[in-house]
Amino acid sequence: MPSGSSHPLLLSPIRVGPLKLRNRIVLPAMDQNVCEDGLITDRLVAHYEERSRGGAGLLVLETSAVSYPHGATARHQPALSHDGVVPGLRRLGEAVHAHGSKLVVQANHHGRISGVDTAEGRPCLVPSLPLPDTDPMSIMADTTTDELVAMSALTDGKMPTYAEATVEDLADVVRKFADAAVRIQAAGLDGLEVHAGHGYLLDTFLSPIWNKRTDRYGGSEENRARLMVEVVEAVRERCGSDFAILVRLNGRDNALEGGITPDLAARYAAVAANAGADAIHVTAYSSITGGPGFTEGPLPWRPCQYEDLARTVKAAVDVPVIAVGRIRPDDGERILADGGADLIAMGRQLLADPDLPNRLAAGRPDLVRPCINCFVCVAQNFWSAAPVCAVNAQLGHQGWSKPTPASPSRHVVVVGGGPGGMEAARVAAERGHKVTLLERASHLGGTARFSSLTTPLNGDLVRWMAAALAEAGVEVRTATTATPAMVAALRPGAVVVATGAVRDRPNTPGVNLPHVLSGDDLRSLLTGEGGDSNHRSGPLVRLALAVARILGITTDMGRVRSLSRRWMPIGKRVVVVGGGLVGTELAEFLADRGRSVTVLEEGGNLATEMAHPRRWRTLHEARAHGVDFRTRTHLVAVTADEVIARTVMADEDDGNEVRFGADSVLLASSVQPDSSLAEAIRTGIGDDVEVHVVGDAGSVGYIEGAIRSGYEVGASL
Repeated sequence: MPSGSSHPLLLSPIRVGPLKLRNRIVLPAMDQNVCEDGLITDRLVAHYEERSRGGAGLLVLETSAVSYPHGATARHQPALSHDGVVPGLRRLGEAVHAHGSKLVVQANHHGRISGVDTAEGRPCLVPSLPLPDTDPMSIMADTTTDELVAMSALTDGKMPTYAEATVEDLADVVRKFADAAVRIQAAGLDGLEVHAGHGYLLDTFLSPIWNKRTDRYGGSEENRARLMVEVVEAVRERCGSDFAILVRLNGRDNALEGGITPDLAARYAAVAANAGADAIHVTAYSSITGGPGFTEGPLPWRPCQYEDLARTVKAAVDVPVIAVGRIRPDDGERILADGGADLIAMGRQLLADPDLPNRLAAGRPDLVRPCINCFVCVAQNFWSAAPVCAVNAQLGHQGWSKPTPASPSRHVVVVGGGPGGMEAARVAAERGHKVTLLERASHLGGTARFSSLTTPLNGDLVRWMAAALAEAGVEVRTATTATPAMVAALRPGAVVVATGAVRDRPNTPGVNLPHVLSGDDLRSLLTGEGGDSNHRSGPLVRLALAVARILGITTDMGRVRSLSRRWMPIGKRVVVVGGGLVGTELAEFLADRGRSVTVLEEGGNLATEMAHPRRWRTLHEARAHGVDFRTRTHLVAVTADEVIARTVMADEDDGNEVRFGADSVLLASSVQPDSSLAEAIRTGIGDDVEVHVVGDAGSVGYIEGAIRSGYEVGASL
């Protein structure tokens, strides 16, 4: 471990069974969905090679089907069911081993969630029938029609049927796991992770609520664990002691009473270790996917969400324990320091920044690109697409060529310091261009910085981007309003315009009243930057805000967020017009601070710009705080103390009039791209200088779209 590291325990070596790992950072299995007929592709090799090059100690290949296509959840996952998979696995292992990581394969039979079985007309294997009620229709709430159609395509639109597994079926499953392990070993890989969690076949046998059998595979804890034990023992017998066996277990089922509890999980972990497992990987699950279920398990929304589950298992076993669940490096170091786990899995964080381990080793945690927990990546799994990342434009595009050194180097002027502009500037500078960035506000970040008021992780992203710009040598000029003449005077070889979107006020009676605020007005009130909002606040409010600005409070979104729990220039009754991403997050934020909030949305769906798992959680939290969402409701007028609206009927021009008391009205709709400055610069600078538009100035795509377009332009200059 290099001296000066701020995370010495994370970067310390550890032995897991026969494996000596260079550090304790684990990439857990996360589906990439780029295999063809179960075979490893170049894209998949590139993905895992990049994470090995980035320095992780252990990589776990995404969940792979031991009986493919039987018992598989998707056609684009890796297969382990025939010898034809060995050459691809060998090629993958050689690429990973070349950079120092160890590689194990997560082996699985998907049981009741075997989507390929459903598509091909086969029943899904389960321990017993009937199944417990998991409210399968819950997934339809707060999900768009397009998303539901995409999800149904995984099973060709068919509904699953189920068959109670016979003893012969289970013997075949055990044999398939052992055969898969032999192929993995023959390919030169380092081990296998038995997936006994997340509602798949082995998990349902472990669960008292799913397993109602009365034979040797059901009833007692020992019998329910028998299938898992037989799999572990069969793999050990076939592969010997030089082959690592990990077992992934649910530490808890968050949805159904009578399911797996932390204490039961700890006992199962001890059984797995006694059977021959070299490590236990502790996760969690929710048998009800819709609503908040998915973000309870398997994909957490709170930091360190499964930490206590790992601690419970750790106390029960003598083999290493892997903790997972939105763990960042500082938290991982803390968990290791106080004995809560032995290794730390960082899934989405290593998707966001594959170089995280190397950056920690270099003593530069400030250069770790943060995951912002937006669920954009994992949303793609619901329709078996390759994951993408809001903050790492290269994820899912491993086929893209790496940005090449600039030839010739030019002076690139970037106008706008939001995510799109900063990404374009960073990539262009790293390629060797001289880059000057002009930002009108006194701070970088644009709308993303202000949105950190409601979504603090966006502030982490802005801080990382600012550090990355400094590292790349970008000249940043804040408090600078760019004009075509100013840009021309800098003699650029290329110009990138990233000035964001505009938010027009609707042409509705009353929207210019003092208590009606646009997003820019609210930003100006709280930070002193953006729109002209002084006329919308009384003298005492203006005085309080002036003092806050003098004291520097409004320059720190964290302090503003903290103080907003005690005071905000917003009335008690708030109507938010627009139920998209911005309106929904504002509504939850305000309701959490004691406001009575109503959201009016003209369409039939809310927050459609969010990845649907994040939307499910955000809307659940907002409703828990008392937010009243009204879809298909059109703003008609605003008075001094009311909002007048009309319901939008599918078969009529007008519906019923509805009225809502309102002390404050926030306009969170009518967002439009604004490329007017780009056009003016093109006119003033001539045809010899290329002018590009990125981010919301060209197309409203929020952080994901802004960073992707900024990356593409920065890489192409």
